[in-house]
Amino acid sequence: MLKVERIDHCVQALHDPALMQRLAQKRVPLTVCPLSNLKLRVYPTLKQHGLKRMLDAGIMATVNSDDPAYFGGYINENFTQTFAALEMTSQHAYQLAINIFDASFIDEGLRDQYVQLVDAFFETF
Repeated sequence: MLKVERIDHCVQALHDPALMQRLAQKRVPLTVCPLSNLKLRVYPTLKQHGLKRMLDAGIMATVNSDDPAYFGGYINENFTQTFAALEMTSQHAYQLAINIFDASFIDEGLRDQYVQLVDAFFETF
């Protein structure tokens, strides 16, 4: 009804299986900020963060930073700390890379070029 194009954070969606299924089916991008979630005590530790479960459920989650000066952690730190804590795989990295471009507002042709580059890079693994 609201024609939502993306949802910021949305980590509490994990508590509602029907919502998770809908987010996955509709491919609604979620801009997840793991270090912000940690600072705000949404999760007590990064090991408990739901990002990996979101990806495994087919949700179009992306990793982002949220006011790094306050919450700590620019984008690279959000990636590296979350990957280490959740023991994420190269498949998770691939999915996040694809999600970033699928969720972007860039021209479709340019997006396709970037996705081809990501595909080519991950073919080496």
